[in-house]
Amino acid sequence: MPRPTKLADWLDFHTWPVEYVLIGNTLVALDAFLLARRTGNVWHPHSVGRAPIIINIRSRRLRLMGIVLLSLVAQAALAQPRPNIVLIVADDIGFSDFGAFGGEIATPNIDALARSGVRFASFHAAASCAPTRAMLLTGVDSHLAGIGSMRELMPLSHRGKPGYAGVLNDRVQTVASLLRASGYQTMVAGKWHLGVDPANLPPARGFDHSAIQADSGSDNFEMRPYLPMKPEAYWYEEGVRLKALPDNFYSSRYFVDKTIEYLQAGQQDQPFFAYVAFQANHTPLQAPAHFIDQYRGDYLQGWAQVRAARIEKIHEEGLLAEDATLAPGPSQQEWDALSPQERYFEARRMQAYAGMATAMDYEIGRLVAYLRQSGRYRNTVFIVLSDNGAVANEPYSNKWGRRWLERNYHRQVEALGEKGSWVAAGSRWGRVANTPLDGIKFYASEGGVRVPLIIAGAGAARPGEIYHEFTYVTDIAATVLDIAAVAEPAAAPDLEPVSGKSLLPVFKGSRAPVYSADDVIGYEFSGNAALYRGDFNLVKNQPPVGDRQWRLYDIRRDPGETADLRARHPDVFARLQRDYDSYVERVGVLPMPDNYAVGKQVAINALVFFYGPKYLPHVLLALFAVLALWWYRRRRGRHA
Repeated sequence: MPRPTKLADWLDFHTWPVEYVLIGNTLVALDAFLLARRTGNVWHPHSVGRAPIIINIRSRRLRLMGIVLLSLVAQAALAQPRPNIVLIVADDIGFSDFGAFGGEIATPNIDALARSGVRFASFHAAASCAPTRAMLLTGVDSHLAGIGSMRELMPLSHRGKPGYAGVLNDRVQTVASLLRASGYQTMVAGKWHLGVDPANLPPARGFDHSAIQADSGSDNFEMRPYLPMKPEAYWYEEGVRLKALPDNFYSSRYFVDKTIEYLQAGQQDQPFFAYVAFQANHTPLQAPAHFIDQYRGDYLQGWAQVRAARIEKIHEEGLLAEDATLAPGPSQQEWDALSPQERYFEARRMQAYAGMATAMDYEIGRLVAYLRQSGRYRNTVFIVLSDNGAVANEPYSNKWGRRWLERNYHRQVEALGEKGSWVAAGSRWGRVANTPLDGIKFYASEGGVRVPLIIAGAGAARPGEIYHEFTYVTDIAATVLDIAAVAEPAAAPDLEPVSGKSLLPVFKGSRAPVYSADDVIGYEFSGNAALYRGDFNLVKNQPPVGDRQWRLYDIRRDPGETADLRARHPDVFARLQRDYDSYVERVGVLPMPDNYAVGKQVAINALVFFYGPKYLPHVLLALFAVLALWWYRRRRGRHA
């Protein structure tokens, strides 16, 4: 939607809950105009969401003054600068990790934003980082945007096929490009994971300033990879690859430092779009020691008790209905069966997890404090989300991964989470992070895709509101454009249209569903797939989590996906399967090879595309030297 430039345009743009008439060049509330004519009362549009103030006017002169007052209010509204927008993406944070979503982890700054804005209790992203980032920045399905899968996980038979470039294609525009063209300052600091070729680094995708970690993740203290998928870690600033990181580096602190630096360098009266994409809480779980130490002694009660406390708080917050069916979680018996040393290690790894989230929250608080100090906070809208659910894998269980980790990192229990250590949440705490949902990162069950979303700041009509209707990650792009009053890209043969829907009406107080009962949303990543229609969710997952079979759930009443409804609703099951087939054809989903296994494919891709190209010339040179030496000795032997 274009920015209104005259009063008449404002009639269709602004969302005050009244009707208007135009008298000359004066915008007047219709109620006020009628009241002024009939009773001598004028309605004063004091602010959105507040009760009207009735000013009793009896004299003709005062009535004219009332009309002038309304005119001044309208002109002031037109003079308001467009909102600043801060888009914050956490990495691998589970549904109930933030305090405002039921967690025990200290996230006071995120919680404050949540309570000053709207929490979305049924927001769905992709189950992995790159597809989510593609969709939230473009508003387009990840396959149509070029990232049907991640390059690290993609079968060789898929590489290069339409929708499977593994990077953004030229058929999409980012919101940053559109905002920059409309006069916004644009900046990104954080994890990128959308491509490292010049055409896909942030400067070419609409960002004036950028400092990014380009991979799926990295060490948080040093410039080195976190897993043996690549031989190096790739960091860029302003499109140029960095050779070293600053002294006393920590990823969350660096991303906020850079954001503040870019804001200070920009025009203070120009609106800005800041995309801050943390690596927290992606593995390895790492944070400065004092953030982890504040949790010393916590989590020794075990998975089941922590999960039970989260469920109780989730209900207290009103995030789920009291009668909603929840997924089962790790049991107390499993915890009690561990040795004292094992229980202590498990508690320490969760302390590292909590410390990393609290460190991120602290840095968010530092950014908010800067915006307050600089006078820009009051006109800023914050959007906070996680890119997918928490992960529950354990790379140490893989022989190849374990050998690499043992050569490059340590697991000293008293220093877990500190510089030089490597630890993950593991198979039990990862599921606790997604309480009360079933499933984990990479998979299409609710625990992998239903994540926290907060929209807060300037213009929130009902602070503290919880919105329970289904929303989707492509809605973020539409919302950002709507907040900035920037038109979505016009339909064109060579450009994918934005498919998401704006959540601005919800932020402004609407409780109506964003999606109708007939709207269909499809999703697929590495063979894990879902189809959403109304309250129903059709879902299937690949081994080892699933069996490739479709199941049907009512995710409003059964967010834990405990009761398969295929037999009870065969017509719905069949219709949603047809809907999914249509989605596959529309976006170009490719079938997964029958023998596909994630761990095996990661190893193959690392060897073929990263280690091979880097080390093959050295291997060939060594082989040439050996052959040359053999030939030389053989020749000498003949002449001896």
